[in-house]
Amino acid sequence: MFESLSERLEKSFKLLKGQGRISEINIAETLKEVRRALLDADVNFKIAKQFTDMVKTRAIGQEVIKSVNPSQMMIKIVHDELVELMGGDKTDINIKVNPSVILIAGLQGSGKTTFSGKLALWVQSKKGRNPMLVAGDIYRPAAIEQLKVLGTQIGIPVYTEEENKNPVQIARNAVREAKLTGRDVVIIDTAGRLAIDEEMMNEIASIKDAVNPHEILFVVDSMTGQDAVNTAKEFNNRLDFDGVVLTKLDGDTRGGAALSIRSVVNKPIKFVSTGEKLDAIDVFYPTRMADRILGMGDIVSLVEKAQEQFDTEEARKLQKKIAKDQFDFNDFISQIQQIKKMGNVKDLMSMIPGVGKSIKDLDIDDNAFKGIEAIIRSMTPQERTNPGVLNGSRRKRIASGSGTTVQDVNRLLKQFDETRRMMKLMTANKNAARMMGKR
Repeated sequence: MFESLSERLEKSFKLLKGQGRISEINIAETLKEVRRALLDADVNFKIAKQFTDMVKTRAIGQEVIKSVNPSQMMIKIVHDELVELMGGDKTDINIKVNPSVILIAGLQGSGKTTFSGKLALWVQSKKGRNPMLVAGDIYRPAAIEQLKVLGTQIGIPVYTEEENKNPVQIARNAVREAKLTGRDVVIIDTAGRLAIDEEMMNEIASIKDAVNPHEILFVVDSMTGQDAVNTAKEFNNRLDFDGVVLTKLDGDTRGGAALSIRSVVNKPIKFVSTGEKLDAIDVFYPTRMADRILGMGDIVSLVEKAQEQFDTEEARKLQKKIAKDQFDFNDFISQIQQIKKMGNVKDLMSMIPGVGKSIKDLDIDDNAFKGIEAIIRSMTPQERTNPGVLNGSRRKRIASGSGTTVQDVNRLLKQFDETRRMMKLMTANKNAARMMGKR
């Protein structure tokens, strides 16, 4: 995501190195490169020009602090303008009313149905609500079936009337059903087309009039670039939606939609969605996205993901085991499982400041831990608890049972010993620092 844009922006900032201050002369080439980078990312040309004009206005004559060079100052200015361009602050969805009705709109193929399932899980797990999904796409039987499958996976009911060909009536009946069954959030998945047409627009406008939704979210495939922005404008003219959802941000996207859409429709981006996993949905934070675009990582999101998956009490027990040198392969595989729950491994690593650029060309598979897990699962309970018993014959048996080689087993054991030694050292240093602080 945004890799090409990040590289181009980084290259443009290097043009200012060695300068004592930012001036109109030495900033000209930098801004030209920034504008080219934005245009190549499929950002609307008017927005790209407005953006660089704003950066220029803020940057000209900016005194450079001794500890900060001009390129660093320019990064800060561009960062702040990117944040403003994408909306400034995060914007919450409106689900205060009971039941709250959320209408999902967008073109066919944009990821509406998958997002509907993700949003239902999100409002349930993050907001403690009791959602209901509504299959309002009467033209595509596969969409109804897909929503039913998603609902089963996450344990959330899906309202359908498969014989009814009136989507307005279905939506109205679904809201009535939600009130009767105590469902406090109603998420209506609507029909899409391959292109905007009058029939589709009239239909979704009629659904809006019938159920008076408290939130209308426009779902857009971020891989379609500037076309996505134009489509959003058309939908907004008819629906006056409340927010935008960017899907497929893990694909080969240049980022133009994320950077342009807020300025064109004057509506906030509320969610971003990546991949097919139902927990792969994030609230959109302009500041964090600007950090990632400029290669600064997104350590806050990484920590939040970790906090969601790691149990505090389990972490405390683990710390005690590490201090007593009792960390074993049962703990090791448990930690791997926790990491896997956090999401795509490469995406997680890219959130670490300075790491994103170094791994951009690496093919990091989601199954990166598969071999390690196979080796550990081929051990006996005694071997997992006491790795010291793993002699040559045991290692050969484990390699055979896990479909790996003895060299793979030896490599894992060496990595495990180094990890255990480092964790013990870190725990000891932390305890020593705590004791020093009490004096």
